[in-house]
Amino acid sequence: MTYERSAGILLHPTSLPGKFGIGDLGHEAFKFIDFLHSAGQTLWQVFPLGPTGYGDSPYQCFSAFAGNPFLISPELLFKDGFLTDDEINNPPYFNPSEVDFGPLIEYKNQLLRKSFDLFKLNKTKDIETEFEIFVAKQNDWLDDFSLFMAAKSFHSGRLWTSWDKGIALRNENVIPEWKEKLSDEIQFQKYLQFIFFRQWKKVHTYANEKGIKIIGDLPIFIAYDSADLWANRDLFSVDKKGKLKTVAGVPPDYFSPTGQLWGNPLYRWDEMAKDDYAWWRKRISALLEMVDIIRIDHFRGFEAYWEIPGDAPTAETGKWVKAPGDHFFTTVKKYLGDVPILAEDLGVITKPVVELRDKFNFPGMKILQFAFGTGMERKFLPHNFISNCCVYTGSHDNDTTNGYFEKAKYADNDIYEFTKKYLNYHGNNLTSELIRTAYASVANIVVIPMQDVLNLGSEARMNFPGKLGGNWAWRLTWDQIKPELAEHYRNLTIMYERPVKAKEFVEEE
Repeated sequence: MTYERSAGILLHPTSLPGKFGIGDLGHEAFKFIDFLHSAGQTLWQVFPLGPTGYGDSPYQCFSAFAGNPFLISPELLFKDGFLTDDEINNPPYFNPSEVDFGPLIEYKNQLLRKSFDLFKLNKTKDIETEFEIFVAKQNDWLDDFSLFMAAKSFHSGRLWTSWDKGIALRNENVIPEWKEKLSDEIQFQKYLQFIFFRQWKKVHTYANEKGIKIIGDLPIFIAYDSADLWANRDLFSVDKKGKLKTVAGVPPDYFSPTGQLWGNPLYRWDEMAKDDYAWWRKRISALLEMVDIIRIDHFRGFEAYWEIPGDAPTAETGKWVKAPGDHFFTTVKKYLGDVPILAEDLGVITKPVVELRDKFNFPGMKILQFAFGTGMERKFLPHNFISNCCVYTGSHDNDTTNGYFEKAKYADNDIYEFTKKYLNYHGNNLTSELIRTAYASVANIVVIPMQDVLNLGSEARMNFPGKLGGNWAWRLTWDQIKPELAEHYRNLTIMYERPVKAKEFVEEE
């Protein structure tokens, strides 16, 4: 795949404004797309859209296929007749600047269950048919997922390995019994997915109509507590009872002397290859129905991955194991054609990883903060870019650029001074200058986190790896977007030729 010069913004839907405690797929999502369009942006990048589990991370989902029900818009449910006026006009108070997941989850679950009751009472024949078509079309994953979530609810949310043995191990003799016992809860879970995908499709279609493509995120690994593992144990590194044999992570490095123990199950690539990676092809196809471009998180794991014993206390005892990257992507291309992929190629990147990325012409990632950090990695300096890459000021795992340089100013003045000298900039807004530098670079794709667009400090950081609690909570408020902001970014895209069709864009405006 080749990409034209373009620019976009990174903002997860949970960070959208709104009165229901978390961003959703209602009016505010469409308003944000209007802002992107007016600012000359042609890309909107989001995190994984799946249902989040412990820790609220979108990178640890109960399913690689399902949508997050907390993104469902109550206002759109009201328009469909599945919530009452009183229920959407009297929500409890929520902090508009951050998600408080505890109260939010309790409130949203109650609201969604009320909507399910009204759906059963008020659904028209047309929407009932639409629901039945959705369930039939998505049955390949939805049947397992809805049973998994229903059983999880029955067992008070516990990890699936602690459920009643028969359902935990998917004993075929007891499955019909559990489906009957949990039939209403199973229908509720299917309803949530139907509504999520129905609302998301409208958002996605509207974005495309405005000339905006959505970049979706595909984490390379799945969560241990997921329907994917529960329903497909033979494809992952667990024994027959679900105990982890090996897990994912990264080796010790400058930042962590014991490495990172992620705990995700690893793939049995030899088993997956037997049917030409059918599970993966279904996963990629499903995501391509939701988004236009796929960003693969931890791309290097397709070339080789760090395998850690399942009972290891740290990642130190792991080893590198070869993955079938070349054969995998060749097979995917045979079935699905040229899939639009961006490769997150950060971390320990070896020559074979680079060769795999370049063989399939996947754009890699450049993080400008890394160019001006403690390691001062020269490959992230703009004069070393190639055109086939995607440049960011920072990622969701970084501090905001404002917060980063405020700390650098006092902690390591050499970094701060080098940055200003390199950029030939001596003002007081390094964030804005770094963004301009990204736009001016040869990189075909520029994506800027919304926090940097707004020049926010460390209080707006999205995620702090290794920190428990307080992550994924930041939210945008409309008063942060000044009237001149869209014009400023529209001018940047025109100046550095980043609208797909700059001349037509100018004429339209």
